[in-house]
This record gives sequence, structure tokens and C-alpha cells, in this order.
Amino acid sequence: MQQITPCLWYDDQAEEAARYYTSVFPNSRITEVTHYTEAGPGTPGAVLTVAFELDGRPFVALNGGPIFPFTEAVSLQVQCDDQAEVDRLWAALLEGGGQESQCGWLKDRWGLSWQVTPRILIDLVSGPDRDKAARVTRAMLSMRRIDVQQLLDAAEG
Repeated sequence: MQQITPCLWYDDQAEEAARYYTSVFPNSRITEVTHYTEAGPGTPGAVLTVAFELDGRPFVALNGGPIFPFTEAVSLQVQCDDQAEVDRLWAALLEGGGQESQCGWLKDRWGLSWQVTPRILIDLVSGPDRDKAARVTRAMLSMRRIDVQQLLDAAEG
């Protein structure tokens, strides 16, 4: 069966990033590290790729050089069960120089964009009550880190 694995391009911090991500998310681990050979293009012995899993899902981090930085065009969405999980992941992903954005988005210290999203947000905006969905959406648009109680308050009107 085919498997699709996202490959994340780093300058030279692939192993550092993978080790950090696997420390933040449960059920995560590094599965393989490969190194450049004498054939290049990187320094022989330097880390080329790091295969890792985040909550059981496969990823590869590549040390490809500074040519292609991350942009917001691609992000990783993390659906959280409650406010405590939102807060923990928000703080962890910002650690070391990340940047807050809005509506639950942030960039980590390597520039990778994340959406830290409580599951209840999806439920509230996708339900049949379109007025409630609009109130919740307006509330969410005013936030950086998503506040579940404010979403629930907006849902109630």
C-alpha cells in the first residue's frame, strides 16, 4: 500500500527539529537518520535526512540548505482535545524563538507553520446553525491562541 510522507526542508537543523518535535508530541519517535556521503552535495558525515513519526504519522526532515525556507502556504494542523492541550502545544511550539500569528496559527523557531486547533472549533463552525457558526468565526478571527471558553461563549450568543 502506498504511503504519503511529508518531507520538511531545513537548512541544517533537521535533526534538532525532529528531536524537538518528537519530545513534544506523544507516540513519536525518530526512526532513521541518514548522512551525506563523499558524493555530496553536503559535507560527508553530516545529517542528510531524519525519518520520524509524530503521533504515529511519518515525516522526513531534510537538510537541504538555505535555498527553500518554509512559508505559510504549508502548515501542520494539530487538533487538540481541550484548552490544556492547546496551551501546552502553543507554548512548546513557540519555545526558542517561534512567532505567534492569528487564528491559532504560529511559526516555530525553524519557521514551520502550525495550526493549534481545538476540536470543538471545527464542531462549532460546521454545525447546521449558521448564525452560531458566524459568531464563533468572528470570535476566532480576533484571537491568536484559540481560547475554547471564548468560542463557547460566542456560540451561546
